[in-house]
Amino acid sequence: MSTQHAQRQYNVHDAKTNFSRILQLVETGEEIIISRAGEPVAKVVPFRATVQRTARGSLKEPVVFHDDFDDMSDDPGFAEAFGLGQETNT
Repeated sequence: MSTQHAQRQYNVHDAKTNFSRILQLVETGEEIIISRAGEPVAKVVPFRATVQRTARGSLKEPVVFHDDFDDMSDDPGFAEAFGLGQETNT
């Protein structure tokens, strides 16, 4: 959650007392701030599991690369950046 609303904040004692409640809130997407002496020291955020992918076959459709997929000849900025433009002799 990266919205601009006020996040719930617990001091250390209240966090220990309400740990199960804090986990329930985090499971629903809330972020909780834990403070000591009024100063934030930690943030409890939802765990985002990684996407499981297989080594092969994780795409539904085949990927198609056209013969000119990497042709940057019509991009003058690319050619100039990598010294591929026409050289002039002085």
